[in-house]
Amino acid sequence: MAGLNVAATWVGTGALGPGWRSVVWVQGCPFRCRGCMSPDWIPDVPARAVRPAELAAELLADPAVDGLTFSGGEPMQQAAGLAELARVARGVREVSVVCFTGHRLEGLRARPPGPGVRDLLGMVDVLIDGRYVAALDDGRGLRGSSNQRVHHLTGRLAGCGYDFAGRDRSAEIVIDGRAALLIGVPPPLLLPAFDTAVDQVRTSHIGGKP
Repeated sequence: MAGLNVAATWVGTGALGPGWRSVVWVQGCPFRCRGCMSPDWIPDVPARAVRPAELAAELLADPAVDGLTFSGGEPMQQAAGLAELARVARGVREVSVVCFTGHRLEGLRARPPGPGVRDLLGMVDVLIDGRYVAALDDGRGLRGSSNQRVHHLTGRLAGCGYDFAGRDRSAEIVIDGRAALLIGVPPPLLLPAFDTAVDQVRTSHIGGKP
């Protein structure tokens, strides 16, 4: 059974898809898109090693959770583990799955970049594909830039009323221990303001200030 190399998780958010969702961000991405909002999660380095069944129990600990969102990093780099995670989770309760990827859907189907890609696509309800292009970031929808596409691979979320491509963006800032986590695709100007605030907090801690 494939394990997962996880950068971060969060249980319970409305910022990354319809309903009440848990999120897993995997570590490692081959694309290095300019302006990526998660540059710390690009290097393919060891982070948190976890088994899919263990992670499924963690992500479903809140009984209100009715969906999972996979992001990163690049989920297709760990497709086999994420497919198993989705399979185990659906053995507990019926959850929808939203997945981001820098790959195009046609390429994933024709030339899977690694093991488990077809299995993961078979578990995903909505796939948001394509690399992030900062110049095409129009501030709309759950995709980061207008070149990215929203694919309903099943009908599970097709009639839910959630506008993946055109809705007003929302994001949440949460504190997990000593780390600040921005959840969601940020509206314009939020990411630089968030980065500035985090840098100021780091500077004050390093300087020994309260």
